[in-house]
Amino acid sequence: MRWTLKPKPKTEHIKALQKELDIDPVLASLLLQRGITNYTDAKRFFRPQLEDLHDPFLMRDMDNAVARIEKAIAANENILVYGDYDVDGTTAVSLLSQYLRTRTTQVYTYIPDRYAEGYGVSYQGIDFASENDFSLIVALDCGVKAVDKVSYAKGLGIDFIICDHHRPGSILPEAVAVLDPKRSDCDYPYKELCGCGIGFKLIQALASKKGETIEDLVSYLDLVATAIGADIVPIDGENRTLAYFGLQVINSQPRPGIQAILNQVEKEILTITDVVFIIAPRINAAGRMKHGEDAVRLLTETDMAKANAYAEDINNHNLDRRDTDKQITEEALAQIEEFKEQDRLTTVVYREDWHKGVIGIVASRLTETYYRPTLVFTKSGDKLAASARSVQGFDIYNALEACSAHIEQFGGHKYAAGLTLDPNNYEAFKQAFEDEVSKTIDRKLLTPEIKIDAEIKLDVITPKFYRILKQFAPFGPANMTPVFMSEDLIDTGYGRCVGSDESHLRVTLTQAGNRAQLVGIGFGLGNKLEVISNKKPFKAVYTVDENTWQGQTSLQLKLRDIKA
Repeated sequence: MRWTLKPKPKTEHIKALQKELDIDPVLASLLLQRGITNYTDAKRFFRPQLEDLHDPFLMRDMDNAVARIEKAIAANENILVYGDYDVDGTTAVSLLSQYLRTRTTQVYTYIPDRYAEGYGVSYQGIDFASENDFSLIVALDCGVKAVDKVSYAKGLGIDFIICDHHRPGSILPEAVAVLDPKRSDCDYPYKELCGCGIGFKLIQALASKKGETIEDLVSYLDLVATAIGADIVPIDGENRTLAYFGLQVINSQPRPGIQAILNQVEKEILTITDVVFIIAPRINAAGRMKHGEDAVRLLTETDMAKANAYAEDINNHNLDRRDTDKQITEEALAQIEEFKEQDRLTTVVYREDWHKGVIGIVASRLTETYYRPTLVFTKSGDKLAASARSVQGFDIYNALEACSAHIEQFGGHKYAAGLTLDPNNYEAFKQAFEDEVSKTIDRKLLTPEIKIDAEIKLDVITPKFYRILKQFAPFGPANMTPVFMSEDLIDTGYGRCVGSDESHLRVTLTQAGNRAQLVGIGFGLGNKLEVISNKKPFKAVYTVDENTWQGQTSLQLKLRDIKA
């Protein structure tokens, strides 16, 4: 692991904020690193307000979108709410369809089949709309690059409204409205909304025309918070506010579908991390293993008994998904060794029978062994489809763009993307991608990095310190859980390996020069026992957490790495 200590803010700025807020200087430094420089900023950070959300009509084309939907409602037109099959897409479809059904009965949902239709707007979906007399399609979490398909729909007399957060191409679809803050001509103040977040801005705009306020829409925020966590978008600005209040809904009055998922786990209060690892995989499993419509059905169900039955089905899909991705990961690792590709700068693997629904998960798993830009391909019809995952600091979207001569279509973000290509182009693409990454990647990015917020003494870590630290949540990109480093540490002599396979490390830490003593647990660090044995001094990188045992709660350190 590569340890990188973030730059420390200027001492005078730390002292000024420390005095203004009456907090520890370490906490003041953390706030300054997050762009919080005064009491007003801190109040907005620690106590988000719904009134802080931006006016939805600041988004380009929002007025056109609202006008077209209101026209459809007034004329009793059939409206098709269309979305991607992942968590962001299915939550967005659930949110918008549920809201529109408070205004009209002529609302239906459509999630494309991952295998028969693939990602995004499909000709099959448009034909379905035409055959069933839909005159308006609202596409969520997809569509910003569907120029030809939107044109095809227009020829059939079907209007499109697109709500997307992916990077647009050079030409926008000829839709009634294209809601995407990443449009170069869109002045919306916050650019990092997820697809469900843009869907929420649309219902916020529609509601405002009826005299409704943001408080009338709070019940939808459990869906938005779930999408924010699952889609790994920055949790700052508007996303922080949406996630903050969405978590409150999840922990107090979640919709029946989410409550049904929570009934399957032993967890009283959920954090955004719990949303990512408990709720999101189950919702995703529907689209991966069966059909995304199952997720929409669960998330829009109002009857608790039915929701529990749907959640049980989806949980079974999730268990199947776990077994499948584990098997494929093992096969992919074996392929890398078979082809002697351990020392390449990229991972590109392919087998035609790999389950398309889990190749994104497998790509992420492979980066745990070979930390480098990774693509996992499988057969999809007469094409090859891939999921791409990058490493911190490297833009895989740009790398794919440079290889576009070998690709039929692609889309995504800096760190994750999807693509399709002709099977005959696979080997040429594989080499072109390796060449492009070799030319452009900084070699240090191929070593996993731990970014350290601050170096501190153990006696800084007090109950009051942790109480304030917890209020930095919800954590995520742009506001990660603070990571600390301490030097001159000594184990009291009781350090040992724990766990059924003794792969974890438990230590009791003291530090030269102060009397603080804290327990640390290092998952996967059992091989570092020698570093801390015989009271040898060492340094550690960690986060601060709580541990509850037999009714007693105490602070503990979650060790990320240790070095002599």
